Amino acid sequence: MPDRYAVIGNPIAHSQSPRIHTAFARATDQDLLYERMLGNLDDFAGDVARFFASGGCGLNVTLPFKTAAWALADERTARAEIAGAVNTLIRLGGNRLRGDNTDGIGLVRDLADRYGFQFQGARVLLVGAGGAARGVLVPLLETGLDRLVIANRTPEKAAELALLGAEHGSVRACDFNRLASERFDLIINATPAGLNQQVPPIPSTCLAPDGWTYDMLYADEPTSFCRWGQQQGAARSLDGLGMLVEQAAESFWLWRGIRPDTAGVYAVLRGARAQR
Repeated sequence: MPDRYAVIGNPIAHSQSPRIHTAFARATDQDLLYERMLGNLDDFAGDVARFFASGGCGLNVTLPFKTAAWALADERTARAEIAGAVNTLIRLGGNRLRGDNTDGIGLVRDLADRYGFQFQGARVLLVGAGGAARGVLVPLLETGLDRLVIANRTPEKAAELALLGAEHGSVRACDFNRLASERFDLIINATPAGLNQQVPPIPSTCLAPDGWTYDMLYADEPTSFCRWGQQQGAARSLDGLGMLVEQAAESFWLWRGIRPDTAGVYAVLRGARAQR
């Protein structure tokens, strides 16, 4: 019998995770089955318990259950603790679960390994202070960047997030109207503004010459933030599809102890989206 894994969320039909993990398993000769699970909004804990009681080995967790998964985990990694959210549950002995968050390492690997962004000494602006921003905070600060600035419509939330990350590196909070005099080598959009075809109110002067922009969202067409980056003359204006693949690869490694090559899977997904 193959080992069973799944991604749980609500909605879940759109998830690319089964396709990604099935490709990883095929490429690494792993005998596993990976499925989608439509989570019960009123009984997430019950869904998780039943999955593992029936022999499940690991779960990916997506919206709206990442915070609930954090609370459910018996132990959590440091990056999950700071994130306040878990996207990977790992079965331990004694019916215990470890919670991890692979979003941040997925973002960093997509930018650094796939595209060659040089984090060492870089000035980075993180836009947003919600769950998506929390999930990438620590891995970003561990890259050797020069400084990280967090901007948010509610400055108090940005300040709270900066305080959480202070022991991991140089980070501070800022509201949007004070960004005009700043220059950044990389601007990351961690807000859902693009879902409504909007762009956060970032001054157009913020992007340094040869600076990059990155939207953690991804879509068939360039997101509104990707288009904004192109309009500002960004050297690269990227979406989050590669982050999706890389965070999945980190989960696969946590479960199986094998780090799959991601280039082929990313190329297939990018090509499929381009053909739509």
